[in-house]
This record gives sequence, structure tokens and C-alpha cells, in this order.
Amino acid sequence: MFLQAFLGLFLRDLRVLSRELMPFLLRVCMQPLLFLFVFTSVMPRMSGGNPMAAGAGPAFGTVLLPGLMAVAIMFSGIAAVALPLSTEFGITREIDDRVMCPVPVWAVAMEKVCFSAMQSVVAALMVIPMAILIPATPVYPEIHNWFLFGLVLIVASLLAGSLGLAIGSIVSPKHIGLVFSIIVVPITFLGCVYYPWAYLKELRWLQVAVLFNPIVYISEGLRAAVTPGVQHMPVWAILLALAFFLAVLGRFGVRGFLRRVIS
Repeated sequence: MFLQAFLGLFLRDLRVLSRELMPFLLRVCMQPLLFLFVFTSVMPRMSGGNPMAAGAGPAFGTVLLPGLMAVAIMFSGIAAVALPLSTEFGITREIDDRVMCPVPVWAVAMEKVCFSAMQSVVAALMVIPMAILIPATPVYPEIHNWFLFGLVLIVASLLAGSLGLAIGSIVSPKHIGLVFSIIVVPITFLGCVYYPWAYLKELRWLQVAVLFNPIVYISEGLRAAVTPGVQHMPVWAILLALAFFLAVLGRFGVRGFLRRVIS
């Protein structure tokens, strides 16, 4: 009964997503598409000694690929959970229809996280063909350890969904847009997306401060799995941090969800 109800919720969300496939593709593709086009295709072809063009060649594309995959995971995970919750917790209380399923209330929250994780995995994988086709010098992923790649991809996607659950359960629906400005954008730019964590050694205080940012470990984990030739954190530290943030954000998000649903 539990598995059937859980699967029913998942298939319902999948059916809704299939009807909105084009908006989903635009949402997950637009940002990495523009970054790859500008920084790895347009700028390397610019003349006049543009200082950024020199750093936007093959080396920069190789660094950028796992970072853009991390951004795709984070944005897709948060948007897939936090934005629908802002509507379901609104005045219409659409969430009440879901919690009437024959499963515990916490299972409804976990279904949302799992469904968002599926979207995040798709969003991350879509970055790879774009990185091969768009840059002036194509960037080919060097996945020598498929187990590590799959593990980081799945754990990171669940982490992003858990963060979206926490945001959607705590933030008021009218302030959900503000969250992307004051939380999501800063953690992205300070998440070692456009540079490896090791390159921050000249700014030691910043290198330590960003360790509290979960997207750092998503970027570094994908860097270790997809482009192992680029400097990255030790794999054991990446996996330990991802597991820690997943446990903390998952528990925090489920507790917030239960408080909003159960009166």
C-alpha cells in the first residue's frame, strides 16, 4: 500500500511535468547554455587581447563543465520543490489533497524530494552535450569512475531537493522570489562553480568560509568525477560533506513540512 501510494504520487507529478516539458527544458537549459556560449564560444573568438578571453579557452571550459552541472542540479532541485510548495501552502491549501494519500505525511515530503532529484539528474546530464557542442574547443568529460559519478549525482540531487523542501516549508509564499536573490544566487557565485576550491588558497578566509556552502561539495564532487584532471577536494571529504548536508537539510525540510501541514 505504501509503495503503491508513493509511486502514484510520483507518477502524478511525472504526468504533470510531461505536459509542461518545454518550460522545464527552458528552465534547466537556459543558464548553462548562455554561460557556455558567452565564456567558451564567443569570448575565445574575440580579438583585441580581451583579458577574459585568454582565460575562457579550453582550460576554463573544463573547469566550468562540472560547475554548470552543479548549478543545474541546485536550481532545478530548489525550483522543483520550493516553487510548487509556495502555491500548495497558499490560500487554496492544495497540499491537503496530497496528504490524504494512504502514506505518512513525511512520505509526501520525501516524494517531492525524490521527484525533484530526478529532474536535477536530467538537468545535470543535459549540460554535458551542450559542453561538447557549444564551446569553441569542445570539452569532453573524462569519467573514469562511473560509480563515483553516479553517487555524487544522486546524492547532490537529493541534497538540492532537500534544500528546496526546507526553503518552501519555511519561507512565506510571498517572499519565495526574494529567496533566490538573497540565498540561491550568493551560494552559486560562492560555490566554486566557476573556479576550483583549491584556487582560493590566496584568499584563505574565503576558502574556509565557503566550506559552509553545500554547493561547493557538489561542484567539487562533479569535478572529481567528470574532470579529474582539474584540482579538487579529496573524494572522502566531498562524500562526507554531501552526506552531512543531506541529513541536516533533509531533517530540517521534513520538520518544516510537517509543521506547515499538521495543525
